[in-house]
Amino acid sequence: MSAEILINVTPRETRVALVEQGMLQELHLERSLRRGVVGNLYRGRVQRVMPGMQAAFVDVGLERAAFLHASDIVRPPQGAPADGEDAGPPSPPPSITALVHEGQELVVQVVKDPIGGKGARLTTQVSIPSRYLVLLPYSKVIGVSARIEDDAERARLKAVVAELANGSGMGFIVRTNAEGLAREALEADVAYLRLAWQLIREASAATAVGACIYEDLALPLRALRDLMCGQIDRVLVDSRETHERLLRFTGQFMPELAGRIEHYLGERPLFDLNGVEDEISRALQKEVPLKSGGYLVLDQTEAMTTVDVNTGSFLGQRNLEETAFRTNLEAAQAVARQLRLRNLGGIIIIDFIDMHDADHRRQVLRTLEKGLARDHAKTTVYDFSPLGLVEMTRKRTTESLERQLCEPCVACNGRGVVKSPETVTYEVFRECTRAVRQFEAERLLVIAAPAVVNRITEEESVAVAELEEFLGKSIRFQADEQYGQEQYDVVLL
Repeated sequence: MSAEILINVTPRETRVALVEQGMLQELHLERSLRRGVVGNLYRGRVQRVMPGMQAAFVDVGLERAAFLHASDIVRPPQGAPADGEDAGPPSPPPSITALVHEGQELVVQVVKDPIGGKGARLTTQVSIPSRYLVLLPYSKVIGVSARIEDDAERARLKAVVAELANGSGMGFIVRTNAEGLAREALEADVAYLRLAWQLIREASAATAVGACIYEDLALPLRALRDLMCGQIDRVLVDSRETHERLLRFTGQFMPELAGRIEHYLGERPLFDLNGVEDEISRALQKEVPLKSGGYLVLDQTEAMTTVDVNTGSFLGQRNLEETAFRTNLEAAQAVARQLRLRNLGGIIIIDFIDMHDADHRRQVLRTLEKGLARDHAKTTVYDFSPLGLVEMTRKRTTESLERQLCEPCVACNGRGVVKSPETVTYEVFRECTRAVRQFEAERLLVIAAPAVVNRITEEESVAVAELEEFLGKSIRFQADEQYGQEQYDVVLL
């Protein structure tokens, strides 16, 4: 499968697009005025302990206090099995009041950016990633990515890393990129991570409360570290300075990939290639058309994201069950791509078209899981519910694409709808009655949006005459293009 990474750099914004088979699959943004903080380490101070929530709020120097749950606080080891791995089910965390107290200083790492009105989420279980490994300085666990499926290779990697980590008192997770890697490359990664952790410990001792101890890589370098794999044919970057930074980075940490990084010099904007800009615009729409004629409707709410599958103009060839099955198969592939592209996380509910055949339902689920297999975010998919819905979760660490690029509509305040001209008309009538009863006036002037004034003067003229007779006042109406549909003023003259 051919794939490439496109990196577009402007003075205030950097965008990274992952394109597979000519189709945009992921988009990552970083703005100079609002950089993400996931992965950063801070020296924080506990502001408030909340026993009822089993959590504490910690000041780490961000706009809002960050959230630290008891389950994310490292506890002193109570003894470990000989091989350094957990034995048996984990015990529940003790009370938050036994773990931290107000005013206590902690070294914490951000695991989730501030989202909406919520502050960042923290952990004291620090992890430092490199190209092939993740260092767990407070753990002795040696783990291997679940995406490496070959049992023999998993065992080999685990044995090599366990030998390299012997005596360090630290744990490691082997990343997917390490599959098939020689011992020497893993050894270099372990040495790099040990040195990085030593520097972090030295920096933390001299860092004030609310200051950053360690900052994750900038987006272009992070993209190479996390997205670069054997399937990536090339990396195109349209900034000479960033291109040079990437070459220095790859020369030091991944020299075998340096030849795939190219400086894009074309006159056509980089993101116009493969229609990336158009795909970004379409990713902000609620409806997603399917090739068959069906379509998806995606709605993102505070609690969850819902996906509705519709046949649309697709009528099928045989019967309703076959039509639903074919549409759902196509929809399952499209849903997997849209979740990844739009960076939708948390609880996701998919309402596929009803199918009675159990084998059809299994095939649709397998298609969805296969499409999600390439997703870098952790996903969990459950079977069809009794109501015919598929429930799933996708790990969320940053805002969705829509919430990064958009803001609530000023006309509807984010509701997605505005009051109809008919509704506003009757509000105007009630406001006229209220104003006359409270204040003295000879006549009234109503200023409103053209659609509202047109309805009042054309369709409600009889009602206006009745209202004038009832109030004993004349009412004049004036349309103003600057008024939103729900906005109006009643002026006493």
